[in-house]
Amino acid sequence: MAESADALLRAGQQSRPNGDEVVTISNLSKTFHKRGLTALEGVDVTLRHGTFTSVIGPSGCGKSTLLKIMAGLIPATMGEVLLNGQPVTGPRKDIGIMFQQPTLLPWRTALENVLLPIEIRSGAAAAEGASDRGRELLDLVGLEGFDHVHPFELSGGMAQRVAICRMLVTGPAILLLDEPFGALDELTREYMNFELQRICLGRDATSFMVTHAIPEAVFLGDEVLVMSARPGRIAEIVDVDLPRPRTLDMMTTPEFASLVRHVRHRLDELGAIA
Repeated sequence: MAESADALLRAGQQSRPNGDEVVTISNLSKTFHKRGLTALEGVDVTLRHGTFTSVIGPSGCGKSTLLKIMAGLIPATMGEVLLNGQPVTGPRKDIGIMFQQPTLLPWRTALENVLLPIEIRSGAAAAEGASDRGRELLDLVGLEGFDHVHPFELSGGMAQRVAICRMLVTGPAILLLDEPFGALDELTREYMNFELQRICLGRDATSFMVTHAIPEAVFLGDEVLVMSARPGRIAEIVDVDLPRPRTLDMMTTPEFASLVRHVRHRLDELGAIA
């Protein structure tokens, strides 16, 4: 049976665990030699189990490059990424990725899109065997009964919820999100931020999200990594000491505003506008 929204929110009312290290990034640098461009330099980051890390910085500072290296999509020039103690040297089934566009295959139903990673790795029979799991995930994100709907019949927010299910279906150890709601309107984006928090809390997920929106970074993050301009470095790690689950009303509080001002001021000091 799919987890209920109430159960997920009850889970979120407990303190986020300061658990074991899931991802360790050590002295990571990336140079694109053909372009003579150093995108990242000396990046050190640790992600612990059950925490949400937001990353913000100026355009071109290497945020997305960092995420792609963590995903095993491109190699680092120097340094390493360890996931549960093992080097990330290429794509892995225990890494879930979500981008700004949902990239759903238009000829496949919502359920078929969710099950695509299983079908690619293990074949059509394995995907069919995971159908109940796929439906439970669709129920979890509020898409009960939409399993046979095609992408053109979905709104932008609904399509991104299908993409979230596709990311979760293999039970990944880490969720990597590259501006997942950047293409949505403001109201839908706020709702999706709340939904993403609910899902991550309920599944005790370890998450790493790149964003250009300071309020979004603060709302979702247990910490916000502020990056310098290229070559990208971690200029500051801002702890977000706000209770969970966070509500949209919390964004109007002095505590929330203070954190947003601090991150914005830090970016201004670095000569960047997020």
